[in-house]
Amino acid sequence: MSIFEIIMLLCFGFAWPFSIYKSYTSRSVEGKSFLFLIVIFVGYLAGILHKIFYYYDNVIYLYIINMTMVTIDMLLYARNLRLQSKA
Repeated sequence: MSIFEIIMLLCFGFAWPFSIYKSYTSRSVEGKSFLFLIVIFVGYLAGILHKIFYYYDNVIYLYIINMTMVTIDMLLYARNLRLQSKA
């Protein structure tokens, strides 16, 4: 278990709730990139797969939590895109 990996995941993890809140309240896709969200999602997925196949430890839960928050932000992006197309 690497303390640096934990710190990195915690720092990213603290940023996602703000992004989710902004996506939820703004009801807009302005300033968001779906491609960016996909790249981050794939990165977290790769981290999870690495933990499963090569070095399983409890840090996997930080990856899962962060990936869940990215998924929520992706779903909000889809919602906001739909809302904007109706307007």
